Amino acid sequence: MTFDTRKFVRLGFALLVPAMLAACNTVEGAGKDIKSGGKAIEDTARDVKN
Repeated sequence: MTFDTRKFVRLGFALLVPAMLAACNTVEGAGKDIKSGGKAIEDTARDVKN
C-alpha cells in the first residue's frame, strides 16, 4: 500500500470541516477555526515535504 498525500489531505479536510462548523457559533469563531485549519494543513504539507 502506498502513501498518497492527496488522499490524506482530502480525508483530513473532510474530517475537519464538519468539526469546525459544529464548533463555531460566531463569524469570529469561524474565522479562527478556518485559520487554525489552514495552519494545520500548512504544517502537514511542510512535514510531508521534509
